[in-house]
Parts: sequence; structure tokens; C-alpha cells
Amino acid sequence: MTAIEQTEAVRPRGTRLPRRARRNQLLGAAQEVFVAQGYHAAAMDDIAERAGVSKPVLYQHFPGKLDLYLALLDQHCEALIQSVRHALASTTDNKQRVRATMDAYFAYVEDDGGAFRLVFESDLTNEPAVRERVDKVTNECAEAICDVIAEDTGLSRAESMLLASGLGGLAQVVARSWLHSDRSVPRDQAVQLLTSLAWRGIAGFPMHGTEQH
Repeated sequence: MTAIEQTEAVRPRGTRLPRRARRNQLLGAAQEVFVAQGYHAAAMDDIAERAGVSKPVLYQHFPGKLDLYLALLDQHCEALIQSVRHALASTTDNKQRVRATMDAYFAYVEDDGGAFRLVFESDLTNEPAVRERVDKVTNECAEAICDVIAEDTGLSRAESMLLASGLGGLAQVVARSWLHSDRSVPRDQAVQLLTSLAWRGIAGFPMHGTEQH
């Protein structure tokens, strides 16, 4: 169950919850408000009302609005990192690895909660703590892709990281563009188109010790 689903399940005011369940409920409510309004327009009053709790209860768990936002970023940045790692580990067929990785980004932006907006479309990127987390998710996803490229091609770490950053950036930007176009192309077809584009590029680098993939 997602944080937002937990919020829906336990929103009625006055219900006592275990601390972890309450924290998840508050995160779910905060995600709804931040995605809808952005960081600057959102107020702790809005979040408390959405969660069905008093402001003192909210402040017991999160000292301020930034703390709440950073907790959400930590949660959703880690979710994308793990999804990309899982995609890369899901097969040893490199073309299928590319497809699985592209699809991981599409799945991430398509999630009903809109959490990707907090990570990639935040109105708070001038805040160092937010910028650090956004850079972290970008870099760690690229590092995971880089590990595979370096191992399979024999390219240097620096060369592999450039290619990995390109693939990750391509997936993230195109997935968001696809979503903002109201999914004008079916997801499977969009993923296949992007996979074909990415594969034509990365397949040009022969596997280490062979002449071709």
C-alpha cells in the first residue's frame, strides 16, 4: 500500500495510529498537497487538514515543511534508484536491460501519486538539501547503468559514466514528455520506440572480448 493509499484509509480525524503508520499517513497527505500546489504554495495547515490531524500532531513528526518535503524526496528518490537497479538485474540480455530500464522511468512518472514531480519538477531546486537529493538520484541511477556498461564493453569508468548519464537522462526526459503529452502514444509502444533509439546507440560498443553484442 502506498503512502497516499494509507492516507485515504486512515484520514478520519481522531483515530490513534502507531507512530510508523501515522508518519506514512502524513507523508501521503503531504505528497498530495505538494504535488498539487508546489512547495511554496503548500502550507502545513493544508497538509494537516488533508491528513485529518491537528497541526501539533503533524509537528510531532516533522519539525517543519522542509523536513516533510525532504522525507518525501528521500523516499521517492530511493524508489527510482531501486527500480533502475532491479531493471538492470532482471536479465543478462543487454537489449532487454535497456528496455527494462526505459520502462522503469516510464513506470515511475506514470505513478498516480505524481511523486516524480517532487524529484524532477520541484520548485525548490535552489534549496541545497533538495538539489543534493535530486543530484543523488540522477547520479546513482547513472552509476548503476555505468557498472553494466563498463563491465560489458571494457570502456573506462569515465567513458561508461558519460554513456550512462546519456541513457538515464534520455529516459527521464522522454518519459516526462510522454506523460505531459497525455500519453498520446501507448506506454508499451513509447518504451519500445525509446528502446530502439537507445539500443542503436549503445549496441555500437562491442562487448568486451568480442567483436559485437
